[in-house]
Amino acid sequence: MSVIHQSLSTSISSSSSTFLGHNNLKSIKSSNVSIPGRINVVIECVATPSAEITAYKTKVSRNENMGKLQAGYLFPEIARRRTAHMLKYPDAQVISLGIGDTTEPIPEVITSSMAKRSYALSTVEGYSGYGAEQGEKQLRASIAKTYYENLGIEEDDVFVSDGAKSDISRLQVLFGSKVTMAVQDPSYPAYVDSSVILGQTGQFQKDVEKYGNIEYMKCTPENGFFPDLSATRRTDIIFFCSPNNPTGYAASREQLTRLVEFAKENGSIIVYDSAYAMYVSDDSPRSIFEIPGAKEVSMEVSSFSKYAGFTGVRLGWTAIPKELLYSDGFPVAKDFNRIVCTCFNGASNIAQAGGLACVSPEGIKAMHEVVGFYKENTDIIVEAFNSLGFKVYGGKNAPYVWIYFPGQSSWDVFSEILEKTHVVTTPGGGFGPGGEGFIRVSAFGHRENILEACRRFKQLYK
Repeated sequence: MSVIHQSLSTSISSSSSTFLGHNNLKSIKSSNVSIPGRINVVIECVATPSAEITAYKTKVSRNENMGKLQAGYLFPEIARRRTAHMLKYPDAQVISLGIGDTTEPIPEVITSSMAKRSYALSTVEGYSGYGAEQGEKQLRASIAKTYYENLGIEEDDVFVSDGAKSDISRLQVLFGSKVTMAVQDPSYPAYVDSSVILGQTGQFQKDVEKYGNIEYMKCTPENGFFPDLSATRRTDIIFFCSPNNPTGYAASREQLTRLVEFAKENGSIIVYDSAYAMYVSDDSPRSIFEIPGAKEVSMEVSSFSKYAGFTGVRLGWTAIPKELLYSDGFPVAKDFNRIVCTCFNGASNIAQAGGLACVSPEGIKAMHEVVGFYKENTDIIVEAFNSLGFKVYGGKNAPYVWIYFPGQSSWDVFSEILEKTHVVTTPGGGFGPGGEGFIRVSAFGHRENILEACRRFKQLYK
């Protein structure tokens, strides 16, 4: 395990957006918003052997699937490079538009509910220990009503969790090592990495930058960022994210209808990731269950992370209809319930109090205001790159802008932007071979940092 420990005495405006200091652009000044403090940077999640040699070794073999993983997980690797850059330029004002971490405060209508629940735990009447592994009854009912009303999803179809990413791994445990898997290319790297760890894949093939036994469904500007299903081989499981991370594109009703029909023809299960549904600005479906017949072939994973700023609070859910059955007729939801009961003690009761506030009328209004702020940030980024003549995609239905750099390595573009502007982006190649030649710019950030980053982009590429 490769670990970097480095203490940096500095001033920060956000743990995920701004670090103050020197840079090569003479006109860049320090941020006006700062919090004096000390940052302890710890970068882990790198699946490489330690350089240290110990005197004693156990007789336990390493999970061979861990050895298939390539270098570090994308976002810790970006953090590692950001840390190295900050050491190289200790006075630089680094703006992070890489990892999709929210920056704006959680609305008070939500935090006040969490505070009330927290204080109640100090009383005999208000204390509660273990809760239901599936989530509190009232929250499950409220999620079903808020997001799936008239779609046939009921309270007991909803499993509350500590976030969509955690549920992705639990679902992989549910499916086991013998299923075959399809993913959009490019796509959120957790789908592929969890598949590798579970042993569903072959070795990594460096010549094509793909793992064996995974079907990569290429999503490009040429096909409207929706895969050619006629050229897609049959797999057991199809991971599909809409609006998509990283491209920012939302599939249309007609496209999702084709996807559901494709799954039915092949007897596949769709794992639909709707973590950015609240960002949809057009008539694209916000849930896969809006499509007729989807309940027979689909489940849906979602989260409050990007709606209410719950990236640190951790609260999400997975909806599994009763109609979704295995080949022997056994309900998928019953097996997932067993996984949850075995591997999970339920989401934090304090976080669930916040979730209840999120789906109240006041909470929904507050979340739309937060989402609206980030969508304004997205418009600013799109305008900046459009003005520079780049081919710009996404940005309409998601807080990500997908920018094309033809003929260039995405990691090289990432490095050039970081070196010359002190802005952290995300290289498209980190999302799969289909992302090569692109970078993703996140709209999560304080407004002054978004404006400053765009000013630097314009100075670099004018």
